Amino acid sequence: MTGGQDADGPRSTGEIASYHAHIYYDPATTRPEAERLRNWIGERFSVTLGRWHDVKVGPHDQAMYQVAFAREIFPEFVPWLMLNHGRLSVLVHPNTTNPRRDHLDDPIWIGPALAVRAEKLPEHAEMEPAPAPNTHPVHRP
Repeated sequence: MTGGQDADGPRSTGEIASYHAHIYYDPATTRPEAERLRNWIGERFSVTLGRWHDVKVGPHDQAMYQVAFAREIFPEFVPWLMLNHGRLSVLVHPNTTNPRRDHLDDPIWIGPALAVRAEKLPEHAEMEPAPAPNTHPVHRP
């Protein structure tokens, strides 16, 4: 069947433990914009800001950093990213037990979609809940 359904019916959002947003940038041209966005995110949202990766890492063919966040902040955080990503591409995906499907079949792209290397993603993994936030918001979104 297509559209994310199987013979038993539609999938449940209960499959989603948390989300990742991958913020892509070019180290030579858009890193300052990525830094500004990262600062804004940390000031406004209770998330886990990941390390900077100025080179390709895992399935990502462009420099990026990851923002891990809980299901509860999706309704406020993702629309905010839609309005504030500037020239940057952002991949938002659920975290289920199938990272390949999460990144390739079930994501939301904000800005232009970029290549993601399927061969670097497993089809099965342990459920990954959102890690403890490492930000301390001081502004309202």
